[in-house]
Amino acid sequence: MARDKGLHSGKFTVLIRGGGDLATGIGWRLHRCGFRILVTEVPQPLSIRRRVCFSEAVYQGRTVVEGIEAHLIDETGEASLLWEKRIVPVMVDPACESKEEVKPDVLVDAIMAKKNLGTSISHAPLVIAIGPGFEVGKDAHYVVETKRGHYLGRIIETGQAAPDTGIPGKIMGHGAERVIRAPVAGKVQNLKEIGDHVSQGDVVCTVGGQEVKAAISGVIRGLIRSGIKVPQGLKIGDIDPRGQVEHCFTISEKALAVGGGVLEGILRKYSV
Repeated sequence: MARDKGLHSGKFTVLIRGGGDLATGIGWRLHRCGFRILVTEVPQPLSIRRRVCFSEAVYQGRTVVEGIEAHLIDETGEASLLWEKRIVPVMVDPACESKEEVKPDVLVDAIMAKKNLGTSISHAPLVIAIGPGFEVGKDAHYVVETKRGHYLGRIIETGQAAPDTGIPGKIMGHGAERVIRAPVAGKVQNLKEIGDHVSQGDVVCTVGGQEVKAAISGVIRGLIRSGIKVPQGLKIGDIDPRGQVEHCFTISEKALAVGGGVLEGILRKYSV
């Protein structure tokens, strides 16, 4: 596609695989810059930071993240109607089959599975992958670093992002203990909500009838939906020790940094 046909035509399309918090930060930032965004998701998203995830549209039919609406659609033909209204379409399409009809200018893999679940460098003129599990030149044209620290949000032009350590980045000295994980396999039943303050030892939810307690004090920034069956060890919640309730309902600095990296990648290829 010629460069001047994309960014300046008002019809530049970006397909984002995934609707979680990082994917939403990317989509939100690109939408604000005038790009047409299509988000694809699985039938039962497991997003933790639900209040800032476009994936919530899968359950609710629509959601709003920092002023940007996202609506669930059943087929790709509905996307153009929402784009005209400046609404982000979300589609249940785990295999990303919609790319064949949409023919996006850019495909962003933001599933954050820590491995490639089927994205190919041939799926769009520009393919950008987020985080570990992708190799530049093989799986994608660019990879964006997602590890907290000095290189967060940077474009990687050769090799891969930093490998997943399984250890969450620290906030106010708290790392793994700020993450809530399912102690057993079973159905989640929330006793607290996103935005609630908790003290160390408070019961946040139950999984399979077993109580899950807060390991630290803070505010619940993320919590998986009640009623979902989860495997043992799955991340189901996140406590922010900073205690700022407004952080629970706004896109994180990490997501915006990664979104900035994606925007840079697009501009590197298409800007004039």
